[in-house]
Amino acid sequence: MSQNSESVRHLTGKARRKLVDRYRVTDGKGFKLKHWDPADTGGHLIGKHEAEALLNGGVEHLSALQEQLFAQDRWSVLCVFQAMDAAGKDGTIKHVMSGVNPAGVQVTSFKAPSEEELRHDFLWRTARAMPERGRIGIFNRSHYEEALVVRVHPELLEKQRLPPECVDKKIWDKRLAEIAAFERFQADQGTVILKFFLHLSKDEQKRRFMERLDQPEKNWKFSASDLRERACWDQYQQAYQAAIAATAAPHAPWFIVPADNKWFTRLVVVRAICDTLARLDLTPPPLSREMTEALHAARAALIAEG
Repeated sequence: MSQNSESVRHLTGKARRKLVDRYRVTDGKGFKLKHWDPADTGGHLIGKHEAEALLNGGVEHLSALQEQLFAQDRWSVLCVFQAMDAAGKDGTIKHVMSGVNPAGVQVTSFKAPSEEELRHDFLWRTARAMPERGRIGIFNRSHYEEALVVRVHPELLEKQRLPPECVDKKIWDKRLAEIAAFERFQADQGTVILKFFLHLSKDEQKRRFMERLDQPEKNWKFSASDLRERACWDQYQQAYQAAIAATAAPHAPWFIVPADNKWFTRLVVVRAICDTLARLDLTPPPLSREMTEALHAARAALIAEG
């Protein structure tokens, strides 16, 4: 066992579970985003000096769990990442999945819908991208965009060419109910769903935007559309609050992950995934008699080579 793994073993237990549980939402009743602090770093549960070892150990642990998931080939895992611009989705995904075999991971980044996708229902492209059994699926943005960006910019509905009768005052409540039903169905088919909202403060977003503008090597990360979306900050906060409140469930929890400190964001995400996988029975199915005999024959053939 590596030194990182030893550190993680020492720091886990009740403290580790409390760290993850602190940010898990399984019932949206009464949920208010203002009650969650984007700068939170776990209080007394963990210090920054412990975080690096715990993060590295978590990445190692996730790699081992992913191999078991792949070998068993029964469960699939979907990790949904949603956030405001500059909250660190790409960096979090990169760091958390850095030790995982790429063959066992499917990453989908949802951009503006294509013409083909606009000709179908709003969940069509999501259903096509769901991870296969034995694999971890990563959604960088997701089906929730249809109740977030489209809600903030309702003129986008026109591009979807919905019948007028389908566009009423309850359309957002309907979409969130349909998303909740979709996730219930996927969970019943063996997909473990974890949804991460990287909760960034408006001040920290401004600081990161300024950093992108001031450092030439980061200029490519900035887009004029970032400022246009920032102008809708309050509308997005309301849309996220409504989405989380309507779709948080034990089988599809949301994690409201503080995102003002990237080191802490990544730590919470990797621990949430690891702890969830560790609770699954990932024992590989027993080998058939034919497979056992084939393995014995292969061993004998290799030994016979001398």
